[in-house]
Amino acid sequence: MAQILVRDLDEAVVRRLKVQAKKDNRSLQSEVKHILERSAVDGTAAISAVREIRARLKGRRFPDSAGLVREDRAR
Repeated sequence: MAQILVRDLDEAVVRRLKVQAKKDNRSLQSEVKHILERSAVDGTAAISAVREIRARLKGRRFPDSAGLVREDRAR
């Protein structure tokens, strides 16, 4: 497997990564690997899903929800 070395990371970034890794019960290396793998996934499936949803909703009209939001905030 290939390896990557990342130099000059800000200490605050490393601290946040360590916190996230601990929360996810992973090592720092596993957490960074997980993040990289997730971000490198081909978005083709997601784009297809979005297009399918848009096609199903095409032509439908939805009410403006701004009035409901204002009413809720006024409570």
